[in-house]
Amino acid sequence: MRKIPGVRLPLFVLLVGVFVLGACENRDEQVVTEYTHVGDPGWPTYAGQEGGTRYSPLSQINRTNVRDLEIAWIHNTGHLERAPQLYGAVGFQVTPILLPEEAGRHLVLCDPLNRIIALDPATGEQRWDFDPEIDLTPYAGRFNCRGVTYWRDPQAAENDACAHRIMLATNDRRLAAIDARDGSSCADFGENGFVDVTPVIMQLKPANQLLTMQLNSPVAVVNGVLIVGGTADKFKDASSMNGAVRAFSARTGEHLWTFDTLIREPADDPQSTAYHVGGANAWINFTWDSEHDLVFIPTASPAPNFYGGKRPGNNLYANSLIVLRAATGELVWHYQVLHHDLWDWDLPTSPILAEIIRDGERVPVVMQLTKQGMVFTFHRYTGEPFFEIEERPVPTDGMPDDRVSPTQPFPVRPPPLVKHGISPEDAWGITPYDRGKCREMIESMRHGPIYTPPGMTATLMMPNVGGGMNWGGGAFDPQGDILVTPVGQSPYRVRLIPKEELDPESSRLPTAGLPIGPPGYIEGTDYGLEQGPLLSPFMMPCTEPPWAKLVAVDMAEGEIKWEVPLGLIDKLAPVPVPFRWGTPFAGGPIATGGGLVFIGATADERFRAYDTQTGELLWEFDGPTSANATPMTYMAGGRQFVVVATGGHNWVYPYKKGDSLVAYSLPD
Repeated sequence: MRKIPGVRLPLFVLLVGVFVLGACENRDEQVVTEYTHVGDPGWPTYAGQEGGTRYSPLSQINRTNVRDLEIAWIHNTGHLERAPQLYGAVGFQVTPILLPEEAGRHLVLCDPLNRIIALDPATGEQRWDFDPEIDLTPYAGRFNCRGVTYWRDPQAAENDACAHRIMLATNDRRLAAIDARDGSSCADFGENGFVDVTPVIMQLKPANQLLTMQLNSPVAVVNGVLIVGGTADKFKDASSMNGAVRAFSARTGEHLWTFDTLIREPADDPQSTAYHVGGANAWINFTWDSEHDLVFIPTASPAPNFYGGKRPGNNLYANSLIVLRAATGELVWHYQVLHHDLWDWDLPTSPILAEIIRDGERVPVVMQLTKQGMVFTFHRYTGEPFFEIEERPVPTDGMPDDRVSPTQPFPVRPPPLVKHGISPEDAWGITPYDRGKCREMIESMRHGPIYTPPGMTATLMMPNVGGGMNWGGGAFDPQGDILVTPVGQSPYRVRLIPKEELDPESSRLPTAGLPIGPPGYIEGTDYGLEQGPLLSPFMMPCTEPPWAKLVAVDMAEGEIKWEVPLGLIDKLAPVPVPFRWGTPFAGGPIATGGGLVFIGATADERFRAYDTQTGELLWEFDGPTSANATPMTYMAGGRQFVVVATGGHNWVYPYKKGDSLVAYSLPD
């Protein structure tokens, strides 16, 4: 592990930053150990099974013995040493997948530089690796790879080369296909195993910030169709990059279709958005239903964040759950959960496909979690709300040259998982002094209910720009129809500034316009942006803890089942006080048949297990550093393993970064 030198930053000063911001080398032939996997479905995709529930029925590790868990093995990827110049730009957020027996039963992950590594799932020993040799120019500022995707080509014979494939999307906008059994490149995919996505991206405008466009979430592969989104900088430019979703043949790499995530015409349609507007990208991983040839895609806000004067209307299909026919890209149904986004409340989580009991029958649903801390639930195939959704009036006193939506959708059930809105009465502090200062700050700023629009006076948001829920998403336990998700709840401030009032030097700094940075220009508009957390003089959030929670929802009833604080502040505070007040987090949970929820995510170096039914903390373990990723679980050699990437985080926990994939198991 490598530590950043110098003193610690003030408590919670990084509370929201996380949310803003080809040769194949085959190793010597390995002997693959034979295992039995009775009742083990494995972990074949980033989020577990195809529906993205992050659930495993495995129960060898359960409520009665989880306290005995210990580290079974650690694998270090070495990515920090491979590119030391990128130390502050890499994020180790991967969730490995476990390949089926016929594909080698490898545990497969990617490091932040897109190197694919296959491990023995029982020992953590490396079997082979594949390095796509990406461009390491820090053009976008961040390097990340959250996972890879496995696909079995049904047209290939079992022993054919690349009958079993691992599909990778790279930081430098390429797609790669490799043989899942030995890591060799699939020569029949694109050009020598690679497809450059850049020319396809450039076919649709706008494409003004190509160098910020990256592919770092695992792709969807639905019946041989590879579907990919992407992330790009939509913070500082009204044009930014188009956020279209694109599909390619998983066999040949041929481009099949493109779906623009913003309606562009007819120009007089109040839903349409001008061609110069970018964003609405689909940056998180997708979920799919192969049987019905459907892919479920959450989209982000249009560009730019916080100001909508250049994009009147609701801006469909931004901030929407869109469901496409995988073979053709045809829109099947959609629902926009936020109209004309002015708060950067992207849809940040992959949808969850499940069945929920209603009137004695299991209904196929899709659940979409949001930064607003709300859960929208729909019939999976029709888009009809499973729980009623109401369009409710919201404040509209925004910028004079913007048209704010007069209503926003609210699900009647479940209730919001976080507090909505803020008032002076919400001021909190550890002493009367800082509590009073927080109250003064709240009183001096625009405050009110959720969806209070930003203006040229500092405006408060609650929840903050990161949520609510974020990319870690939730896990769904079908044994009790229980959804479990981490949430954040702390206040945030945003201010739009006339361009002529900006400092011409500081407003061009790399951090300008970002949290805790100076105000920065919003290109293509007459304004600049200042944003950041609302902190007390003691550098703590100005609202009562917990600032992060783990929340369980009974999805059959649409009611909150339990909630507990998530995280100790001892690793962040100047004095190591063990208060469970919740910490910044990045990463999500999994649920298991042993009645357990496992989660790292927090900025305190702990990995934890909770009772799914009660929320009781059953096990807490100090890892090598913070595990800002989502874990997974499987059986190997008769033992159940729980595995999580443990590497710290550029914003959530920058004090100690690492490259450890850690496997936990019961004593052998």
